[in-house]
Amino acid sequence: MKHFIKSEKLDQLGMTASLACAIHCAVLPFVLTALPLFGLSFLAHSWVEMSMIGLSLVIGVYSLSTSYPKHKRLLPIIILVMGFAMIATGHYLIENLEAVLIPIGGFTIAFAHYVNWKYSRSCAHK
Repeated sequence: MKHFIKSEKLDQLGMTASLACAIHCAVLPFVLTALPLFGLSFLAHSWVEMSMIGLSLVIGVYSLSTSYPKHKRLLPIIILVMGFAMIATGHYLIENLEAVLIPIGGFTIAFAHYVNWKYSRSCAHK
């Protein structure tokens, strides 16, 4: 039961990190010019975005891989992979759609954590 609590907390952290990443990517193009006025110009650096993506990736892989043996459902993993595929596509393949694909990918990753959390809560734990 102790391991379940860790997994549930990881899903909550993963949802939060993914949503923060999606909001950052969706809002940044609109407020980019105002960031220096508020001393927040560091948010426009690529290392911030890569750090958010990296954090979401580490939390997502760890959380879903520890929960999978309990519920044995692939849907959260498929959704997680789709989210990161959208982010990668926006960054490296279709840069014209970057402002659309990356936030959608972040919300998709958050949704993967939500689905994983629901499956983890509904299965019988040993």
